[in-house]
Amino acid sequence: MFGYVTANEPELKVKDYHKYKAYYCGLCQSLKRQYGSAGQLTLAYDMTFVIILLTSLYESETKAESHRCKMHPLKPQPMLENEITEYAADMNLIMAYYHLEDDWKDEKKVAGLLGSMALKRKVEKAIRKYPRQSRVIREEMAKLSEYESQGIQEVDYPAGCFGRLMEEMMVYKEDCWEQQLRGIGFYLGKYIYLMDAFMDLEEDKRKGCFNPLKEWEGRDGYDETIKKILDHTIRMAIVEFEKLPLEQDVAILRNILYEGVWTAYERKQNHDE
Repeated sequence: MFGYVTANEPELKVKDYHKYKAYYCGLCQSLKRQYGSAGQLTLAYDMTFVIILLTSLYESETKAESHRCKMHPLKPQPMLENEITEYAADMNLIMAYYHLEDDWKDEKKVAGLLGSMALKRKVEKAIRKYPRQSRVIREEMAKLSEYESQGIQEVDYPAGCFGRLMEEMMVYKEDCWEQQLRGIGFYLGKYIYLMDAFMDLEEDKRKGCFNPLKEWEGRDGYDETIKKILDHTIRMAIVEFEKLPLEQDVAILRNILYEGVWTAYERKQNHDE
């Protein structure tokens, strides 16, 4: 994904920081075990939030192990894994595959072609395993691609596509918590898309790539307007989040939703000053 749904690590307690990292390393290990090195290349911090949230909600039994890896060949790293980790690895791979496929179709990026070819056989198992999520992700990615090719400047349309695919991904089980999980996923997905558009605007202008914020930039109060939209969107996700009966790792989850999601934005603002 995009790497915006991360923790504000300096503000985490030491034990929470190590636990957060252990979930991330567990996802990396799961991707390697299920899909090899190609699967590990799709690793993103955003999905760690999904793992911790769903693990807390469903109180999934989690096993702790330590493994060496390419990034840490000398010292074994603590890793936390459970059934949610495997689910997140599958979703991570499906998302990456359709994203790479669209990169090739829309912009003829060679990396998109090669990446989608490398993942094609591996992702088929995950698609069969989760037909509901896979169908929605595929359909919304196709719709998003269509909006981008048409140069649609109404930002709610492409952001809504990403919101709906994140919404579907967040629903691990269709049960009594589905409504709240859909709400979190939808608004979080919109937030990710809007933040990415804001962060990439200058580069997209330079490369001539689609960005729905191009026509917004010249308007009075552009920065303030974008900040208000982003703030409203993440607050809507937080409203749904706070409805869930979570106890485990709530401090980590709140750190991510209340602070961590703004890390990239604040870094950009400080750089531009």
